[in-house]
Amino acid sequence: MTLGSHCSLQVLKGAKDEGFKTLLVCEEKRYDMYKRFKFIDDIVPVKSFSEVIDANFQSNLIEKYNPILIPHGTLISTLDMASIESIKIPIFGNKWILRWESDRVLKQQLMNESDLHSPIQLGSKNEINGLCIVKLHGAAGGKGYFLVTNKREFEEQAKVLAESRIIKSEDDLFIQKYANGVPVYLQYFYSPISNELELLGIDRRYETDIDAIGRIPSKYQLSSTIEPSYTVVGNIPIVLRESLLPEVYNMGERFVNASKKLVPPGMPGPFCIEGVYDNNAKFTAFEFSARIVAGTNLYVSGSPYSDLLYDVPMSMGRRIALEIKIAKDLSKLELITT
Repeated sequence: MTLGSHCSLQVLKGAKDEGFKTLLVCEEKRYDMYKRFKFIDDIVPVKSFSEVIDANFQSNLIEKYNPILIPHGTLISTLDMASIESIKIPIFGNKWILRWESDRVLKQQLMNESDLHSPIQLGSKNEINGLCIVKLHGAAGGKGYFLVTNKREFEEQAKVLAESRIIKSEDDLFIQKYANGVPVYLQYFYSPISNELELLGIDRRYETDIDAIGRIPSKYQLSSTIEPSYTVVGNIPIVLRESLLPEVYNMGERFVNASKKLVPPGMPGPFCIEGVYDNNAKFTAFEFSARIVAGTNLYVSGSPYSDLLYDVPMSMGRRIALEIKIAKDLSKLELITT
């Protein structure tokens, strides 16, 4: 089971490829789109995803389908953490770590414990001195992010977001020193059953208007009032230099070990470390996602990295289903669900 958004198509296609029945909970406005896909066995339309937290709604799904819920970014951006943690349907992965993803302070704590090199975070707008990026808490797909160089610019942009009701106040914003480099998103899968870490794909995101503004000649950029935004509209595949892979695996293993220590039972299943490579090929990590990310949608037929590990097309969605199948056969579902 998953929600109809984000990466639901590859999740359910992968589940069907591994022999599972599939269930989609989708908003009524998207029902006509999802019914096109034959690998979706059952669709439950709702007016709003907030209906998922209703106890009777959950009980009915458990009684009729006995599902395992695959979380993704829409679950985090739609529901508050207390509601997610109260869900009675078994959730694939560690639902407790989703709170650490959605809270910038907890997120930084876990990244520090993982010994990930990350940008300097500022305690307040009064510390802004030079180029900084300002972000929202939680999974927002880049929406609401903006650049500033001083306190005045921060206050102006924060006021716009507040008036648009994207934020309630400046307290909803998180300030980091801007890390320059090529954006790279590292897609991992950790199996607590085999105790193995897999690198299944790498991507970067195409973001408006920060990527599109490069198509405007510089003299027009200088006279323009465009404020670059970071809203994600798509993803682009990347293959790294092979010499960078040892540290890629080291970072993933450190993150897995740190998550076991700080947020038991750790990080079973998919996660993503997100950052930039600078001109010295040094990686600066500015985010992590403690679940499947939309960039894996590039690889429904597998990536260059999953092809090195599997002899069949292995998307992240299918890898999740494969782990559930293995756990079920070994009577170890408790290792991979919460």
